[in-house]
Amino acid sequence: QEYYPRTGRWFEARAYPSEEGLAVYFRDITQRKRAQEEIEFLALYDPLTQLPNRRLLTDRLQHALATQGRSGRYGAVLFLDLDNFKTLNDTLGHETGDKLLQEAARRLTEALRQSDTVARFGGDEFVVVLADLDGVAAAAALQAEAVADKILAVLTRPYQLGEHQRHMTVSIGITLFGSADDSVDDLMQRVDLAMYQAKDAGRGTTRVYSPEMRASMQARVRLEAELREGLERGEITAHYQPQFDMAGRLIGAEALARWQHPRRGVVGPGEFISAAEESGLILALGETVLREACARLADWAARLPAADFSVAVNVSARQFHHPGFVEQVRRALEETRAAPQALRLELTESLLLADLDDTVARMDQLKSIGVRFSLDDFGTGYSSLAYLKRLPLDQLKIDRVFVRDAVSNPNDAAIVRTIILLAESMGLGVIAEGVETEAERAMLEEYGCGALQGYLLGAPVPAGEFQHFLPDGGGSVPPHSL
Repeated sequence: QEYYPRTGRWFEARAYPSEEGLAVYFRDITQRKRAQEEIEFLALYDPLTQLPNRRLLTDRLQHALATQGRSGRYGAVLFLDLDNFKTLNDTLGHETGDKLLQEAARRLTEALRQSDTVARFGGDEFVVVLADLDGVAAAAALQAEAVADKILAVLTRPYQLGEHQRHMTVSIGITLFGSADDSVDDLMQRVDLAMYQAKDAGRGTTRVYSPEMRASMQARVRLEAELREGLERGEITAHYQPQFDMAGRLIGAEALARWQHPRRGVVGPGEFISAAEESGLILALGETVLREACARLADWAARLPAADFSVAVNVSARQFHHPGFVEQVRRALEETRAAPQALRLELTESLLLADLDDTVARMDQLKSIGVRFSLDDFGTGYSSLAYLKRLPLDQLKIDRVFVRDAVSNPNDAAIVRTIILLAESMGLGVIAEGVETEAERAMLEEYGCGALQGYLLGAPVPAGEFQHFLPDGGGSVPPHSL
């Protein structure tokens, strides 16, 4: 077999004895050779990104382990996961998702040395293998973190995907190798744990593996199993925190998820919402809280007209962008006979930015049946007027971090005043959360804030206890008189 570069083709020559001597036959085998090369390529490389696949990654990791073990220097494995990629894939389509993966692969390849390995591990996950780091573990870890920071910078630049521009973040786990006891399986387990720790830390960040992470992950697995069982047993419920206008009139409540744990008692959302998000249980949990809130809303409407009272329900990004979410809200309202205009869905800025076009479309669908929207934690994220003007919002919610410090910090006070003025200029309502002192309440009243919630006015309580805030259950004035 011989390749002819001038023609770009392969030929196979075979010689056979004949009466005249020796007969040589030439056959064009170009197609067969190309098919063979493609099969060999697909066995070792990812066809979408052209990066090494998991099989070739394993081979290179094994080689790196042997090499670093002899050199006395450390290497590192980085596990990258694109945050919220599934949401983008589900809303903009797989073709757009593929383009983003290809662009991410290109940026990774350009950002690293030729001696480094960049592989597509699967889905939206990539693995980077760094060789020849320092011989001291602490120094090698710093070198690996510096590379991870560089990766964060290049992968978080905006992506132009056809008509859509998207921002993505990436969570990165890091583990060192160089010990004779290291194996490929051990490395991948460790770096996977570190990556999930990065996600738990808020995404868009890095974490270096430590032995404590394994114990933490085992506890997380147990928590997810208990939460799944708790959902099946009906242990997830809602507590309600009252909301008042400046005259002390009850105008609403925020439904806050609680877990009535059989051994630990009432567990707050800070201990289980993150696990619910990662495991996908947030969909069932969110629907449970939504249906309960609608049922309570219908019950309380008899004593407080829907036009004057609303119940706010927090919605996660995963829940909001789920294909069946709009229908889920419609069904909950219809089955409980709650007034749609009395339901207020609280959205976060990170949810909105995941896919602004899809977000606006879903909000418009729900607005058409009367549902209202509040932008939660306003001022803590991007707070871009470019997207704010496109959203069919009804209310801005001032985050407690500004309320807490506004009395003593002029900068926070200026932010609070600006949010109130912005809401007023856009025709939106505004409510401040986390009001805990009379000084905070007085300041908000001076600035023209329309509504308040916080422990000064009333803590979150079970639905049965919330009855006391209703006019026929004890009056509309909160425990601390306004």
